[in-house]
Amino acid sequence: MSHVVINAQDFAQQQQNGAVRFLIDVRSPAEFRQQHVQGARNVPLDQLNPSQLASELKQQGLERGDELYLVCQSGMRARKAAEQLQSLLPGVQVIDGGTEACVACGIPANQAESGVISLQRQVQISAGVLILTGVIGGTWLHPYWYGLAGFVGAGLTFAGLSGTCGMALLLARMPWNR
Repeated sequence: MSHVVINAQDFAQQQQNGAVRFLIDVRSPAEFRQQHVQGARNVPLDQLNPSQLASELKQQGLERGDELYLVCQSGMRARKAAEQLQSLLPGVQVIDGGTEACVACGIPANQAESGVISLQRQVQISAGVLILTGVIGGTWLHPYWYGLAGFVGAGLTFAGLSGTCGMALLLARMPWNR
C-alpha cells in the first residue's frame, strides 16, 4: 500500500466540494504560524507519532475509505510522514507543491500578522552568517576558518540534492520555532 500524491488544484476542488475533513500540516510550529491552509492541524514531522495520530483521527471519525491529506512547504516532509502513516491509515494523500501551491490555487489560508521569520529564511540567514564568518576569519585570522565556509557550503549542497536540510532540522527545534 502506498500514499497518493494529489496536486493542489485537485485538492482545492476536493475542499470546495466539502470532501476534506482531515488535513495535517507537518511543518514546524513557526512555519505553521506564519501561514497555513485553513482547517489544517499542525503535527510537526519531528514530533509525529504515527500510532497515536491514527488513534486520535479514528476517535475524531476517520473511517476506512476517508482521505487524510498531508501538507508541508513543498511536499518532501509530507511524503516522509505519509511513509510512516500509510500502514496505519489507508487513505493518505500528499498535496504536491505544499502550502504555497494551495495558496496559489486560491485555497483560503491563515497568515501571521508579522514578526515570524520562515524556517527557509532562518536557514538562509544562518548559512550566510556562517559562510561570511568563515571567509572573514580565514582572511584575517587563520586559513582554517575557510573550513567553516566549506562545511556550510557542503551542507547546503547536500540539502539541495537530498531534500533534507540538517540546519533546518536544527533550527526547527530552537525555542523561538516552537
